[in-house]
Amino acid sequence: MPKPWSPLLRLWNRLHRLPLLLALALLPVMGHAQAQPIQLTVSAAASLTNAFNEIAAAFTAQNPDVRVALNVGASGALLQQIDRGAPVDVFASADEFTMDLAQQRGLIVAAQRHNFTRNLLVLAVPADSRLALASLADLRQEAVRRVAIGNPASVPVGRYTQSALEAAGLWPAVSAKAIYTLNVRQSLNYVSRGEVEAAFVYATDAALMPERVRVAFQVPTPTPIVYPIAPVARSNQPAAAQRFVAFVLSPPAQAILQRHGFLPP
Repeated sequence: MPKPWSPLLRLWNRLHRLPLLLALALLPVMGHAQAQPIQLTVSAAASLTNAFNEIAAAFTAQNPDVRVALNVGASGALLQQIDRGAPVDVFASADEFTMDLAQQRGLIVAAQRHNFTRNLLVLAVPADSRLALASLADLRQEAVRRVAIGNPASVPVGRYTQSALEAAGLWPAVSAKAIYTLNVRQSLNYVSRGEVEAAFVYATDAALMPERVRVAFQVPTPTPIVYPIAPVARSNQPAAAQRFVAFVLSPPAQAILQRHGFLPP
């Protein structure tokens, strides 16, 4: 005959085991949460888009605990985003001027800043263009009505273009024909569609559309086209940001950059 307190004892035993059962039930969820990769946001100049997509994939393959989110655009616009508090971990610009501004404002880790690649400035024309353009002076021709130039206020390729044209004494004449763009890829798109007679772009960008764009000539620039990279000072993932910068400087990443037409630093 069961004792009168047996049901109460069974109930107490069940309640006593509840915390353990709940803990066991939550273990898979907790394990899943711990396995979530780190989110690393990399803001990079538009001209780096293709190369950095490949570099990000290679980095993730070696660092499965990190997921890279690539944010591309004009270097000046990216700097403004970082300055306004955007959650960015690594910044790669297309010129030293923009990175100098970031450093002056305390936005990057200066001790971990590095130049990691170089590029060349070229004048691109539509592949079927019949214009004879062999030098900057040829842009004064009446047949050249529109020239795509990145906005010098925020786009490094525009600053390089302006300095090259000023050195040649041609900035007033050519800027009068300028169609200013938000980044180098917009300039490339304009010339590839024949919406402008010519565009100042990087050699790496012109190489992306060989069937629609050809290089008329290389443009000499007073200063080299150098790309610096650095972790952002306010990064929530400083260790992962440092790892990414180190990877960009490594031989595998440098090989990717050179495969995309970039030059060694």
